Amino acid sequence: MDSDLALRLALALGIGLVVGLERGWREREASPGSRTAGLRTYALAGLLGGIVAAVARAVEAPVLIGFGFVGFIAIFAWFKRDESLADRDFSVTGTVAAMLVFMLGVLSVAGNREIAAAGGIATAALLAAREWLHALVARITWAEMRSSLLLLAMTVIVLPLLPDRALDPLGALNPRAIWTLTILIAGLSYAGYLGMRILGPSRGVLVAALTGGMVSSTAITVAFARRSAEGEDGTLLAAGAAAAGAVSITRVLVVATMIQPALGPLLATFAIPAALVLAAPAVRLAFRRAPAGEGGVALGNPFELLPVLGFAGLLAGVGLVAAFVSQRFGAAGLYPLGALSGLADVDAFTLSTARLAGGSIGTAEAAYAILICVGVNALARAGYGAAVGDRRFGARLAVYSLAALAAGGACGLAFGGALSN
Repeated sequence: MDSDLALRLALALGIGLVVGLERGWREREASPGSRTAGLRTYALAGLLGGIVAAVARAVEAPVLIGFGFVGFIAIFAWFKRDESLADRDFSVTGTVAAMLVFMLGVLSVAGNREIAAAGGIATAALLAAREWLHALVARITWAEMRSSLLLLAMTVIVLPLLPDRALDPLGALNPRAIWTLTILIAGLSYAGYLGMRILGPSRGVLVAALTGGMVSSTAITVAFARRSAEGEDGTLLAAGAAAAGAVSITRVLVVATMIQPALGPLLATFAIPAALVLAAPAVRLAFRRAPAGEGGVALGNPFELLPVLGFAGLLAGVGLVAAFVSQRFGAAGLYPLGALSGLADVDAFTLSTARLAGGSIGTAEAAYAILICVGVNALARAGYGAAVGDRRFGARLAVYSLAALAAGGACGLAFGGALSN
């Protein structure tokens, strides 16, 4: 027996089972025999595709795959048509899913098994995400959709045309690298923005903090501070602002590590303890039921063209200054620049410094500069909270921020030195 063929046929059957499980669960209330396809039908469709591919390969007649596909879909569509007329349901999702299962079964035997398996998982996940996707479409406005499509078009079309080389003597202004990093940050921010749009702005402080922290932890802090000044519970809002700070620190760790993996262990010794301390006060929010009508936070779409272009310009400017400072004054010159940048934003300085790590400055020095920026940003958020919010909000957020910096600093001193050696 051909063991490789048996494994490939098993994969074809498995793909059908995975997709059929989702389809069967969705129609589990239907009476037996009232549906064209369920768990068994989709599983058999995948196996049928695999067998057709095996036969076509054995007799060296690839055209059999085409005949088999057309015959299968013709029979499936015939029965699906009767079901649609009876239920007055004209969705073609089930038919398209059956077509995919059959062809993925073919691919399992006649092509790349890994791609076939990934396609099966992606198909099942997409089918299972029906409610989530419908909620997304219902909540997104046309302006948001238009800006997203425009930016994606600019990325797909413009990015390959941008020169992948430095245009300045310092080696800081690489158009393709700058635009790629800009899209990375905008994409992460957009993920949080979509989360808030899908879940709704009034799902409570914790949801607003976690999703909004992906967009702008400073904006979340100021918004919560204003709500505390208007009479809402400053203790709960301070915990939410601290959670947004934890998300921001975690994002810095992830982004910097993606650009320069050697930064990961060095930053983690500070970032993980600090993020855990900031997240701790928010634990109570997870078990709190948000009152009806509790206000949310209005944040701008991070995929709007002008803000994205503005961030690209900021990233280019900070990168140019960082490159000049590092070459003129060494790593020591980046520390005050990081502190100054941290008063407003951490993303541009993090990206610029991570690109320099291992080049004009050492990895440890780059990590220290990024941590200075993050620390100053945490103190700045606490200051903004104290200035805008009520006394309880400002005091709580200040305590949380100082405790996080102390925990991160202690762990950084204890373990960071050993990692940098």
